[in-house]
Amino acid sequence: MRVIISAGGTGGHIYPALAIINKIKEKEPDSEFLYIGTHNRMEKDIVPSKGIPFKSIEMYGFSKKIFKNFKTVKCLFKAFGECRKIIREFNPDIVIGVGGYVTVPVIVSAHKLGYKTFLHEQNALPGKSNRYLSKHCDLIGVSFESSLDKFPKDKAIFTGNPCSEDALKAPIVLKSTLGLSATKKLVLIVMGSLGAGRVSKYLEKELNYFKDKDYEVLFVTGKGSYEEVMKYSYPKNVKIIPFYEGLTSVMKKTDVMVSRAGASTLSEIIALEVPSILIPSPYVANNHQYLNALDLVNKDAALMIEEKDLLDGILVKKVDDLINDEIKIKEIKDNLRGMRIKDSASIIYDNLKRVVSNGNNK
Repeated sequence: MRVIISAGGTGGHIYPALAIINKIKEKEPDSEFLYIGTHNRMEKDIVPSKGIPFKSIEMYGFSKKIFKNFKTVKCLFKAFGECRKIIREFNPDIVIGVGGYVTVPVIVSAHKLGYKTFLHEQNALPGKSNRYLSKHCDLIGVSFESSLDKFPKDKAIFTGNPCSEDALKAPIVLKSTLGLSATKKLVLIVMGSLGAGRVSKYLEKELNYFKDKDYEVLFVTGKGSYEEVMKYSYPKNVKIIPFYEGLTSVMKKTDVMVSRAGASTLSEIIALEVPSILIPSPYVANNHQYLNALDLVNKDAALMIEEKDLLDGILVKKVDDLINDEIKIKEIKDNLRGMRIKDSASIIYDNLKRVVSNGNNK
């Protein structure tokens, strides 16, 4: 299969795209790929490091400051021309969009040229790009069942998030390699690859309340917050690291996780049945992390604390109440199991093949 895939801006878009690529490679090792991303965001470094051919286009999101949008519109029109040229030259069997504004010129151009197109939406509330692109695609996969009614009924299917399948395949880490006890329960706190400023500031004090607890805490600060957090001292049962490659391996040994509510993280929490306390970021578009978290909370599959409600001592109390409540832990795990799709990437692959088999319209 020849595939052009586009996703950009955040790991929440990029890693599901990579999971789809990995599944296609597994099923069809001779497949050829071209990834189209923005020139100045995470994908420009992550994708080439995986050995995947990469083309960049200059793209920006629309700003609330009108004067900045003149450049955005100019780049958008230029991007349409570039994408048409790239797509014609590569001549794919299918073009896949996995989120981010960079996908707009890619998917629209492919559709107008008569190529088959597929979208994947990770969040409970679809982003502006995917809502707009829904009329330019053949099929749309969604991660949350609640998203199905946000797209045309004849196009939307429930696939789950492809990152979940990768999470299940991750090796289990030995806690000793992280300097942790093999016998004590573990609380994992993760605030994203770059950290979360306000929450990290809150935790600088809150972590001290974990002193003398009979469980351990591993706080993955994110590279952007580590130095600031490490200016202070913490109890012996609290370990702090800036980043860990392959965090899903640690999640398999985690008893309670405290996390933001990005779509890919939630897909891993669901897949691995990790009881969690979610602190959704209020700084994302359309408050979509809150809606992601709410989807789990409404199914009694997670707890949630909004950032505005992070009062002194509340997180430690929530952790204490949950980690020591075996009945609640079992209930959450059972409910997560009911939400789990073990083969999300495989479902996506099967549907890509179905779309391709219908033939392009060139």
